[in-house]
Amino acid sequence: MKRRILITGGAGFIGSHVVRLFVTKYPDYLVVNLDKLTYAGNLANLKDVELAPNYRFEKGDICDGETVNGIFEKYDIDGVIHLAAESHVDRSIKEPLTFARTNVMGTLTLLEAAKHRWSGNYDGKLFYHISTDEVYGALPFDGSMFTEETKYAPHSPYSASKASSDHFVRAYHNTYGMPVIVTNCSNNYGPYQFPEKLIPLFINNIRNRRPLPVYGRGKNVRDWLYVEDHARAIDTIFHNGKAAETYNIGGFNEWRNIDLIKVIIRCADRIMGNPEGFSEELITYVTDREGHDLRYAIDASKLRDELGWQPSLQFEEGIEKTVRWYLDNQQWLDNITSGDYEKYYEEMYLKR
Repeated sequence: MKRRILITGGAGFIGSHVVRLFVTKYPDYLVVNLDKLTYAGNLANLKDVELAPNYRFEKGDICDGETVNGIFEKYDIDGVIHLAAESHVDRSIKEPLTFARTNVMGTLTLLEAAKHRWSGNYDGKLFYHISTDEVYGALPFDGSMFTEETKYAPHSPYSASKASSDHFVRAYHNTYGMPVIVTNCSNNYGPYQFPEKLIPLFINNIRNRRPLPVYGRGKNVRDWLYVEDHARAIDTIFHNGKAAETYNIGGFNEWRNIDLIKVIIRCADRIMGNPEGFSEELITYVTDREGHDLRYAIDASKLRDELGWQPSLQFEEGIEKTVRWYLDNQQWLDNITSGDYEKYYEEMYLKR
């Protein structure tokens, strides 16, 4: 095998797209997917590649040093793409210790395993850490954007845990010389996203005629990135990015939450054959989230100018593909909401 890559969190939303891309695009790479299969991990996301000869799945916790070290030794890992993380801001407010454990200590456990296995021989090695734009804090409504030089100012337990893990990754480069890359991305959307997140939640609620809860008055602004474009960016950066660099990945695509929701409603109603605006009555304004950042916006010009990456889809195109996917895969959604998806590992892996 030309490369032996460990992808953590590969059964999750973004991770499954990255695993699929690497398994199919690089048949001479061995792709090892390490996932704990918490509530957001779903191996059914990878049904189309699970039997590929260059794919392996390992169930395990990134905080378990024995497991992680064993995987590095078993597969002689030479590259890490680290996506495994607790990522839901609302849950981080309720369970900050869980986020600190997984996002900080899990990352540190992986770094230690890589340092031990590579033993200072870093030629051809790379530890690539995927982070979030939320580490930068919030922006005013003045057109400014996050750049790679923006100072960290995390506001939620989630973003604080990711900021800490970013600092540990860079410290392993500065202290031990480990080749590392950190990327900070904007909000992702697309197929296979767990329906606690805004876009799949709202598509599912429209389908089932349930309320569409909007924080405050829906004026918070986010930059949105189609998940397959993010996976392409990760591919580009893994192969062509410079060690010790940071790259911001964004969609050049800002939307107020309320405007985004109305785009989803119009698209879903049209596809479902409802009258225009039919589902707007489902919009329900709820108490704003604690510490809710006003605006995020990523300047991805460094990635565009230095490595030639840019988003392939306009937002309306991406939303159309996304809404159609969820409506065409209603069984996938129903399996999530019923909990049946959690049986997939037992049924498809343990019985082999």
